[in-house]
Amino acid sequence: MQATEDEIQIVLEIDSFPLMEVGHLQATENWDFILVSDLQKTNPNRDQRRQRFLAELKKEGFSIKEIEDRKRLFFGIRAHSSIFTQYTDLLKDVSYSAPPALSSGPVLTTTARIRIVNFILRKKEVNGEKFDDLLKDHVFETKFPLHEREEFLQSNWARWRDIFYRQPIDKIRNYFGEKVALYFAWLGWYTVMLVPAAGAGLVVFLSGFSLFDASQISKEICEASETIMCPLQDHQRKYWRLSETCTFAKLTHLFDNEGTVFFAIFMALWATVFLEFWKREHARTASHWNLYGWDEDQEELALELINNPTYQLQKHQHSYLHSSAILIFSLVMICLLIGMAHVLVVYRVMATFLFSHSALPFLEQQLTTAVVVTGALVHYITIVVMTKVNRRVALKLCDFEKPRTFSERESNFTVKFFTFQFFAHFSSLVYTAFFLGRINGHPGNQVRIGGQWRLEECHPSGCMMDLFVQMAIIMGLKQTLSNCVEYLSPWLTYRIRKLRESSKGRRLHDPSLEEWLKNYSLNEVNVFSLFDEFMEMMIQYGFTTIFVAAFPLAPLLALFSNLIEIRLDAIKMVRLQRRLVPRKAKDIGTWLQVLEAIGVLAVIANGMVIAFTSEFIPRLVYKYHYGPCSWGSNSTADCLTGYVNHSLSVFHTKDYKDQVPSQEIESVTECRYRDYRNTVDYNYSPEFWFLLACRLVFVILFEHVALCGKLIAAWFVPDVPQSVKNKVLEEKFENLRQKLCLSSRVTDV
Repeated sequence: MQATEDEIQIVLEIDSFPLMEVGHLQATENWDFILVSDLQKTNPNRDQRRQRFLAELKKEGFSIKEIEDRKRLFFGIRAHSSIFTQYTDLLKDVSYSAPPALSSGPVLTTTARIRIVNFILRKKEVNGEKFDDLLKDHVFETKFPLHEREEFLQSNWARWRDIFYRQPIDKIRNYFGEKVALYFAWLGWYTVMLVPAAGAGLVVFLSGFSLFDASQISKEICEASETIMCPLQDHQRKYWRLSETCTFAKLTHLFDNEGTVFFAIFMALWATVFLEFWKREHARTASHWNLYGWDEDQEELALELINNPTYQLQKHQHSYLHSSAILIFSLVMICLLIGMAHVLVVYRVMATFLFSHSALPFLEQQLTTAVVVTGALVHYITIVVMTKVNRRVALKLCDFEKPRTFSERESNFTVKFFTFQFFAHFSSLVYTAFFLGRINGHPGNQVRIGGQWRLEECHPSGCMMDLFVQMAIIMGLKQTLSNCVEYLSPWLTYRIRKLRESSKGRRLHDPSLEEWLKNYSLNEVNVFSLFDEFMEMMIQYGFTTIFVAAFPLAPLLALFSNLIEIRLDAIKMVRLQRRLVPRKAKDIGTWLQVLEAIGVLAVIANGMVIAFTSEFIPRLVYKYHYGPCSWGSNSTADCLTGYVNHSLSVFHTKDYKDQVPSQEIESVTECRYRDYRNTVDYNYSPEFWFLLACRLVFVILFEHVALCGKLIAAWFVPDVPQSVKNKVLEEKFENLRQKLCLSSRVTDV
């Protein structure tokens, strides 16, 4: 039986609200988009432009319903079925289905309808003006698709009690489109894969408790009451005893122990396995959604032709001049971000001076710890500010580049914005890990800023403590404070908007208006709403992998954060925000390359942290080259006996040229400091150069072993499961066989 156009249209309309009751459907009408105009910002010229735009839509076959409410005009628009027939004819789209009763007529899903109508609205040009131009000039205030009465997602996904339940990815795809569904599929897979990483990090951290009191190094530090250390600051120039750092020495072994190396290698392999298994999971999802044959460029061209039959093809363009300018501006921006890390160094130097003159006893006693903590807080504030700057700069560079399509623009924006964000988040950590305390000179000849302010030293228990504290504070704030703001901000905004748009005292003569007002009172969304969620997760992934050797609890913190993040995003999208315009996609796009780049950086960074920041290599070299167990000795003593004394250099106090420290302890003739220098001219000792060679050898070996492991893991785990390959192969075979049969029939006739 052939279906009439009206019957198909009825099915299209019913498909838009699959879970609504029939009685409600009879009372209200179905609209693809709602346009809103603010009457307070209107004038005769804007009225004419608005009417011209709406008249052009009517010519294209759109049905329009106008309702005035207080100081706003609402326009419900619905596209004619002929537009969607053109779409399916041009693309033979696989994202539609037909009910058995009307199997001869294609029925697009609601997400496809919204996507097509949004494209037409965005591209429609009247007298040289597009819809975005009308928005900027307040001809229209906003546009949005309506939320459906999606009871399943509200009751089985967007609730806190479902935090440990599997996500209904297919339902999410049917409601929000493939792009959003792939984000939640990836986030869910990432969260599941964090479980073994979090477990391994927790084991490494807890294993440090076995060394809390048993470590030979901690014992020597706690008993070193006679070891006098050189002053660490200019403005608190007092000698101090090494035993004062007893507690911090024990705490350092919680994350800087023998298991750190194996955990860093494990995380390098984990990052590879995670990506490879995600590729397999994505391949299954793409096969299930029939996305293998979908071509984004082809769909974009089809929509352009539907919107404008006279459309002229816009080809890809490349300009070496533009590319060079963008590269130069990007490098300038990166230098600025690195400069922000230097500003933080200056802050910490100034904070040392201010805290040393503070009236609070705690700040004077824990001066170094207070400087590290406040420095991390300032770093977090800097990240928040520079994120806004980075976004604007990246958008300007993308506009200058003139990409052909929105997807191309989004991809270019992703690369630029992530690069800027990476330097904003990690420049200070790189300084802390590899430069802090290593470019300061030595007692009596300190490097100073402007010849006056002495550079800060590492924490008395080692530079690893500085990196651990900074990582813990920044990641902790981003995962807690950011999540709170991410939820509370839209929740409060929604409540305020709802109060302003309250229908009390109104008589709603049209049942459609109530639904429109409910959607209007929700928070606005933009084209980068989902992008922001992806960016947040990429930065978290960077913290979880790049410096994980200094913070083994990062995967555990990320796991807890992601369990909350999934439900936060679900509640925002379903209950607090207007409906996102569905976008079709067959993968997560450029983000996959970002993940692969982070994996490579993680191998390099963790190898260098273990070699140059932690005490692993110095302990290992002492144990087998200088200590009581070296050269095959059969000593019964602990192999690290004497390590603390070996790792401290001697400085003669008579060599102080100015600012001689106070003599509060006793008459001090020599003091100790962390370094490998001789006692004559304070140049680097032979032990320093031998240790440096061992560090470099370790970095080379670590990176080669980790990268080889990554390559083996990538080879061992195929990107696409054999079942998916066989399914695609069978479909190709069946299509060819059907064409052959059809060709034979035509020949016979």
